[in-house]
Order: sequence, then structure tokens, then C-alpha cells
Amino acid sequence: MSEPITGPLERTPLHALHKELGARLVPFAGYEMPVQYPTGILAEHAHTRTAAGLFDVSHMGQVRLTGKTGQSAARALETLVPGDIAGLQPGQQRYTQFTNESGGILDDLMVTSTGDHLLVVVNAACKNDDLAHMRKHLSASCEIEPMFSRGLLALQGPQASQALARLAPSVATLKFMTGAFVTIDGAQCHVTRSGYTGGDGFEISTPADKADPIARLLLAQPEVKPIGLGARDSLRLEAGLCLYGHDIDATTTPVEAVLLWSIGKERRIEGGFPGASVIRKQIAEGAPRRRVGLLPDGKAIAREGAEIAAGGRIVGKITSGGFAPTLGRAVAMGYVEKAPFGDKGPANGTKVELVVRGKPVPAEIVPMPFVKHAYYRG
Repeated sequence: MSEPITGPLERTPLHALHKELGARLVPFAGYEMPVQYPTGILAEHAHTRTAAGLFDVSHMGQVRLTGKTGQSAARALETLVPGDIAGLQPGQQRYTQFTNESGGILDDLMVTSTGDHLLVVVNAACKNDDLAHMRKHLSASCEIEPMFSRGLLALQGPQASQALARLAPSVATLKFMTGAFVTIDGAQCHVTRSGYTGGDGFEISTPADKADPIARLLLAQPEVKPIGLGARDSLRLEAGLCLYGHDIDATTTPVEAVLLWSIGKERRIEGGFPGASVIRKQIAEGAPRRRVGLLPDGKAIAREGAEIAAGGRIVGKITSGGFAPTLGRAVAMGYVEKAPFGDKGPANGTKVELVVRGKPVPAEIVPMPFVKHAYYRG
């Protein structure tokens, strides 16, 4: 989970806290970020699955969109994404994507309606491009306010609710994919019941100067420990969740990525977003490839870039792979071509081979998530 250093690294408001806690810091999306703490990735992963883990995700891009007089920010944003944004009620949150004219994904994002504006969270590596994209296309109808200096904390795990509710009791009644403004330690924060682990949890947007004290308050709760990017990646892989730039990018469509659930039903019919004709054609006729889950035999781990073979030919490529601590075994996901497997493409249970360090490893296509989601729906 580290990247080559291409220039000076930025720091989040929690940088001093990470150093104090003994984090191993690495370059990630232009920031110096904690990949793990002294307990290690496996312990951090297990703690998040059984109690509550605190992640610093302040490197993500937060943006506020407000419709100008007589204009709807939701309708405006719908010209750039396939999600049903206009249908959001105040407090509701939705996952969607910025698409290009070929139906590819420029970034994936979370959008929450507050009633009079939208709060958007985009990926760290894409945030400057996303901001430019919104300014180019939405400036006539929306006030676009980047809030890149704000803190963003993710508190994840089955005991996240009881820990956060001690500081802000009203969060206990929030349901998955909803949000509200709450006061924590005297500061107005925006909290959504969402996250990137497949389990219950929250994302907490804080004023920049309150990120550190709020993080310390959360870490003082008996259930909560700090978690780094290493466990964040293994948790999201177990949950079958896409990582932008790896499992989805400008060359993959939401249909290929098995994200059709995120496209509003009316929007599938009406279009009105970039790449709509390509996406609608794939919905009707099927995509030429699709993202699948894979279970390799034995202990071999198939990493990103490993080829997938069937019937003596290469049929796809791994986009994410690693060890799933909850299952105690290797898992992977990647894209497999439809054509070699007939009209419906590869079925669950199909046997394939993964080429790991030049050697074929038997594997099976399986449904995702690898670990059942545990979102709180009330």
C-alpha cells in the first residue's frame, strides 16, 4: 500500500498523532499515510472485524455543492454520474461514479443530501481532477466549495456504534447510507453510517483543527484502536469492494465492474450522463467482460496483474489479490472475458488457472463478497 515518491508529500491533520502512535508511514496518493501500527496488519484487521478500528481518511477529497438560485445541485450532478441523485431525501447517501463518454469510470464517489446542499467525497488521488471536472461542467448551476482541509475519520466495526454514541448519542439511530450533522467535542461534524470494510461503521467529517482531538477521544474508548492502510485494503478486499485505479478505472464501465446496482432504474432508461449509450447497450446485451471473485487453491497469492487462464488461453487479469485474514486463505478479484464461456459468461464454480510467478495455480470463480457484509439497516 505504498507508492513511489514523486514530490513533497502532504500531511493530514493527524500526522503528529500517527507518529506518536508509532505508525509506519508510507507515500499514498500524495500523502504521508500510516500503513500499519506496531501491532501489525493482521491484528488490526481482526480488531476491526471484532471491535472498532479508527482510520485516518483525511486525504480524501470533500466538496460541497449548492445549487445557485433556481437550480438543483442534484440535477446538475446527474449530468456527470449515472446514480439517482435527485431522488435522495435529506440525510440519504448514495454511491455513484463519474463516467466518461465511453462509459469508463473517472472516479467513484459518495454523495449525501443535507436538504439544501450535497456533500461529496471523492478519492484522494483523483480529487484535483474531480474538482476541475465539476468546475468545468457544474459552475453555471452550482456553487462548488472544496473542503480539502477538513478531517475525515472512519470508525469501523461491530462496536463502532457504541463507541461513537458515547460522544454523540444520536448516531446510534442512523442507518446504513444515511448521514446527519452532530456535535462532537463542541464541533459541528457531519457523520454518515458508511465505510469501506463491508461492516458497520461511520465516516466523520470534522473541522481541520478538531480532527486530532476527536481522534484522541475516539481512541480513548475501550473498543477502539488505530488502523492503517494495510488492513483497510485487506478488509475491503474481503468485502469485494472496488479500489479505484485497480479494480475500476477509465477503461472499465459500471456494468463490467458489477456496479449496475448503483445506477438508478430511471437513469438506465433516460440516460443523460456521459457514456450512457455504451452503458445502456451493455445493460441490454451484456458486457464483454465482468469482475469476478476468485479462490485460488493452496497458499499461493495472486497479486494485481496476474493472468487468468481457461482452456489453454488467457481470459482475464487479476486486479486485486491478497490474504483474507477472516477466512485464513488467499482471495482475489479480476476481470474475465465473457466470450469463451458462452452467452452468459463465466458462472460461479467455473474452474480457471491463475498464473502466479509463471506457474499455473488452480482457482475457482466464486460469488462476492468473500466475507458477508454486516451493514446496519435498522
